[in-house]
Amino acid sequence: MAPTGPAAPSPSTTAPVAEEPRRAAARRLREGLCERLAVWSVPALRVALGLVFLGFGVLKFFPGASPAEQIVRRTVEALTFGLVDGTAAVVLTAVVETAVGLALLTGRALRAGLVVLAVTLAGVLSPVALFPGDLFGDGMTLMGQYVLKDVVLVAAAGVVAAATLGARFTLAAAEPARAPAA
Repeated sequence: MAPTGPAAPSPSTTAPVAEEPRRAAARRLREGLCERLAVWSVPALRVALGLVFLGFGVLKFFPGASPAEQIVRRTVEALTFGLVDGTAAVVLTAVVETAVGLALLTGRALRAGLVVLAVTLAGVLSPVALFPGDLFGDGMTLMGQYVLKDVVLVAAAGVVAAATLGARFTLAAAEPARAPAA
């Protein structure tokens, strides 16, 4: 005859119950983090982008202080077919980058600042087409690296512009992606 007392719980029936509070806590933690990131990441990106442009712009007011001074001279002279000389190009770029940086930092005249930023970014990336041999000759040069990192600035500006123009980034209620089992 079999024992009549309560059966001992098997590990397979208790394991999911024991893990459930941890999963729920992990889910709440992830959702809270996502909410905070959704609220703060775009403004933080806008401020960071503003600091970068303000810093780069201010440097150009001091001859020889900016590592990009030479490429700015050559690029603006090429884009304006020589109508704007190198010194004026550096000063103009300093004014534009400083103004864009201030607009991004303060949020004032932000839409106008983003329009100017779009034009600026086209100019910033134009050395790739104008001087590819100087940037990527026998490998990546320091100036090539300097120009190529601007791709990140373009992406950041796109996110900031989208948010400024009314895009809404939503939280998806999906499980985080898991690595496939080996």
